[in-house]
Amino acid sequence: MKIALLTTGGTIASQPTARGLAPAMDAQALLERASGVRDMAEIVVENVFSLDSSNIQPEEWCVLARAADRALRYADGVVITHGTDTMAYSAAALSYMLSGQVKPVIFTGSQLPIAHPLSDAPANLAEAFLAATSGVSGVYIAFNRKLIHGARAVKLRTTSFDAFDTVNAPLSGVFDADGLHWIAPQARSGAYRLLDGVDERVFLLKLVPGTSPDVFDYILQAGYRGVVIEAFGLGGIHYIRRNLVEKLRELEAHGVICLVTTQCLYERADFSVYEVGRNILSEHVFSGRDMTTEAAVAKLMWMLGDWEARGRFAQESVCGEI
Repeated sequence: MKIALLTTGGTIASQPTARGLAPAMDAQALLERASGVRDMAEIVVENVFSLDSSNIQPEEWCVLARAADRALRYADGVVITHGTDTMAYSAAALSYMLSGQVKPVIFTGSQLPIAHPLSDAPANLAEAFLAATSGVSGVYIAFNRKLIHGARAVKLRTTSFDAFDTVNAPLSGVFDADGLHWIAPQARSGAYRLLDGVDERVFLLKLVPGTSPDVFDYILQAGYRGVVIEAFGLGGIHYIRRNLVEKLRELEAHGVICLVTTQCLYERADFSVYEVGRNILSEHVFSGRDMTTEAAVAKLMWMLGDWEARGRFAQESVCGEI
């Protein structure tokens, strides 16, 4: 079995410098530190880039998706090493861009560099390679004995090894001494082709009591084409004294697409329950339902990359993200 290892930098590949940890190790160096994975498959490597994941942005998502697409033509699965801070965004983005493919694409990383004596990197890499050799389709994150749907993952902890968890969906699988146990594998169907175009002009707005409507004027003036709004509870937006609903209508009139989610990490937004929610739904304002913020932002950027073809997914699932 042949597995492609794509590296992007991140903590897993970092080494100390005079200015702090920075990515420095390539794929071969990682494999030397996690030698056990060499026996799991024939491994072909590509060093896609070497970045702290805070610097991985939509342009890098597209580069990474193209690298994965190339690898999927010859490999049985793909492992991607990535920094943890924005891994959930990248995994969600590739979940959309590679939505029809039927081979496993597994993201992983670590909370400590692979050269650290207490690093979690070797175990995470081994779990990622085990998932990549499973033949089960979909984009996932393998981390700390968990396998998580790529568009359902959230980083919840900054220093604990148990950094990621699944939100509003079951774990895809778990690892133990007997190997990988699948719980909820993704069901992919349809003809595959790479859909990698995105439009990064998406603004994320988390409401607080008293948010000024003037924020929406800035969004228009700055040329944003989409907004993800984290509303209150089931989807409340204030309209007394500071009328955000009126400003949403202005955004709509200018063709800006709004995806409204909830600030609550768990469960869904439902605008049908309260008056403050029913006020906002319209042709260009959609409910994000139970999507994570990371999945919502990546999805709106992806849809705006070709709205004519992908806009219908504003209320439809692409890969199990809602």
